[in-house]
Amino acid sequence: MSKKDKNVVVWECSTDQPSSANMVAFRRMIETRTGQSFDSYYSLHNWSIENLGEFWSNIWDFCAVQGDKGKVSYQDNGSMLSSEFFPQARLNFAENLLSNPEVSSSDDALVFWGEKGIKYNLTWQELRDSVSRMRQSLEAFGVTKGDRVVGFLPNIPETIIAMLAVSSVGAIWSSCSPDFGVQGVVDRFGQIAPKLLIAADGYFYKGNEIDNLAKIAEIAQQLPTVEKTIIVSFMRKYSCKPTSLGNVRNALSYEDCLNRYEFQNCDFERFSFNLPLYILYSSGTTGAPKCIVHGAGGTLLQHLKEHQLHNDLKPRDRIFYFTTCTWMMWNWLVSGLASGATLLLYDGSPFYSTPAILFDLAEQEAATHFSTSAKYIDALKKEKLDIINSHDLSSLRVVNSTGSPLVSESFDYVYENVKQEIYLASISGGTDILSCFVLGNPSIDLYRGEIACAGLGMAVEIWDDTGQPVEQQKGELVCIQPFPSMPLYFWNDEDNLRYKTAYFEKFANVWAQGDYAEITENGGFIIHGRSDTTLNPGGVRIGTSEIYRQVEQIDGIEEAVVIGQAWEDDVRVILFVVMLPGFILGKDLIEEIRARIRQGASPRHVPSVIRQVTDIPRTKSGKISEITVRDAIEGREIKNSTALANPEVIEHFYELRKKL
Repeated sequence: MSKKDKNVVVWECSTDQPSSANMVAFRRMIETRTGQSFDSYYSLHNWSIENLGEFWSNIWDFCAVQGDKGKVSYQDNGSMLSSEFFPQARLNFAENLLSNPEVSSSDDALVFWGEKGIKYNLTWQELRDSVSRMRQSLEAFGVTKGDRVVGFLPNIPETIIAMLAVSSVGAIWSSCSPDFGVQGVVDRFGQIAPKLLIAADGYFYKGNEIDNLAKIAEIAQQLPTVEKTIIVSFMRKYSCKPTSLGNVRNALSYEDCLNRYEFQNCDFERFSFNLPLYILYSSGTTGAPKCIVHGAGGTLLQHLKEHQLHNDLKPRDRIFYFTTCTWMMWNWLVSGLASGATLLLYDGSPFYSTPAILFDLAEQEAATHFSTSAKYIDALKKEKLDIINSHDLSSLRVVNSTGSPLVSESFDYVYENVKQEIYLASISGGTDILSCFVLGNPSIDLYRGEIACAGLGMAVEIWDDTGQPVEQQKGELVCIQPFPSMPLYFWNDEDNLRYKTAYFEKFANVWAQGDYAEITENGGFIIHGRSDTTLNPGGVRIGTSEIYRQVEQIDGIEEAVVIGQAWEDDVRVILFVVMLPGFILGKDLIEEIRARIRQGASPRHVPSVIRQVTDIPRTKSGKISEITVRDAIEGREIKNSTALANPEVIEHFYELRKKL
């Protein structure tokens, strides 16, 4: 079979996989406890969704959660929204991340790389020390259970220290990356009435020093509930400039907050399982961001399951994720501490000062898990980087990719140009659940271009428009049973009206994620794009990723966005492309694009219009915003442009609308 065939196995799981693999050890524990035998992952998965309470109780035990589990692990109250996990349980999120007994106090907990050659690390003892002292400052400021503390920070160790201190006292953490504009920050934080703001004085990107003090002053002024603003001297410290608090209202320095206290062993108060932990925000551009509240217990259990079972993460492993503090993958990464893993952090451009800077980090810091976006892998492919011959990645076992569908050709690139003996996990979930519906699993075979499986405990199906489950057919990705990491609620959402509209409007009492997907003949999953941007020319539903897969293989094209435009009582497909330097979109290339799509997808997929653009709107986490382009081309107002990293490009599409 050719390597390019869709059914080629790119990772073959040995039938005698060692018991040291966490998934195998968990299966054997369940077999011992239940007296049942599971002949495959799929039989174990079926058991996990048929016995929700027993399954999640065993996750608690296997992952050694510190806390009081209580006698009831699952309470079915008649609907997904009202059912509860561990209603009697008590735990502290920070305690679980800081107290893994299998690591030494002198082991690395955090390793940081940044631009300008910045490198430093914190041991477990140094991390605990800093969290203890920051916690004492928070208590002195009157921060208590339920208060909101917000961070306007880069992906640096100080951000993790602040979050752990906040969660240790039962308060709620929410963060935005420092590239957000003032309005974008206020649109988010302004809804949740924070008590404290913690912000970095600036950051580095593409070799530039970006000073944020003026922006912080304006944000603090527009957040009247903020009583104090704590300034982390990051940009100035590494630019060898004097620390400054600028003109920020009620400001004090992060360093002073730590230095006024000595380390004290934390006596962690244990709170209810569903104590609010994080507030995250929808990244859509159709209105004010939704404030999604996630609970401490559900977040911890789900992340432990995904890390230890689906990623085989172990104590002293070293896990990296290229992310900002706006993206949910930052929260996912931080939970790696609960498994005793070392977190590898990077802040800055992923291509500065060398296109392979992230692999320099992976090599020198002996990363075992390397995680990024599908767009980053596609960028590496376009740069034709030969990582397999330039870097020693002998420690690396797992690569995770998310943010958008990982196409088959990107699987080829990773196995041919990064590392051959590696597990490549395409994963998919979202801010909505702070975790994954479908993800990797090294204990089963992996097929090129596919996501391996549904996560344990996740009753994932694909439904057609009539609400019937289908396989080997495209439809809506749904989850038909509750899971612990469902949002607790949306902030300021009376009677859960926005919550219900977001996920339960399409099918009664069934979570519809908004992904257009299919289950393959191999039992894996393929995500074809967002169902709200699915194309429908001539009444035939087409996933946008099917077009991207063809277009992105063509030389000279940097990236593309495709939309459906209402046209003459139908829908016509329009493709916009950004060209690499030195290339233009001429007639020959347009014909090549159409021929490639016709041959690789179908005649229905061929765009009616193809146009060159200089840039494409994307969210702060790097996702292309198809909805923004579609709305601009349809002449609709873009109501939340602050969600975009490059809102200035919107006007270009409004102008293009007149010429199509």
